Amino acid sequence: MSPSSVVTPDICDAYPEVAVVDPIFANFGGLDAFAGPIRTVKCFEDNSMVKQAVAEPGDGAVLVVDAGGSYRCAMLGDMLAEQAVANGWAGIVMHGCVRDVDVLASLNLGIQALGSHPRKSEKRGEGQRDISVNIGGVIMTPGQWLYADNNGILMADHQLELPG
Repeated sequence: MSPSSVVTPDICDAYPEVAVVDPIFANFGGLDAFAGPIRTVKCFEDNSMVKQAVAEPGDGAVLVVDAGGSYRCAMLGDMLAEQAVANGWAGIVMHGCVRDVDVLASLNLGIQALGSHPRKSEKRGEGQRDISVNIGGVIMTPGQWLYADNNGILMADHQLELPG
């Protein structure tokens, strides 16, 4: 699937049953549109599990990180984002903040987050992986499909045939 084929308004029109995530995210990555099956991390002001996840093969998946909506530190920066690109991740949705935004904008990776923050996170090895998370009013479960562009983020229970 080509990232440019993801147009969330068209997907909503074709599939009214898709879940629409609350409009709280902004685009920080070099790709304006991305999609893929999700994998999840739940952590708070400790990005150890994010680092672990992006070090693994992404195989076109989207990493959804429930960072508790914290605005006190960044949970993703240039080094982890570059590793995500190298390992084949399609995108990252960060329910928290990112940093190194100029570098993030140059990468072949979709990244949506709540905002940017210059401070790095703690590294205590805390968090959970591959669990359901509730972000923006939508319960997201590993294996569901996420579709994102500058219009918003959608969740579907399976891969959709995109309109177009």
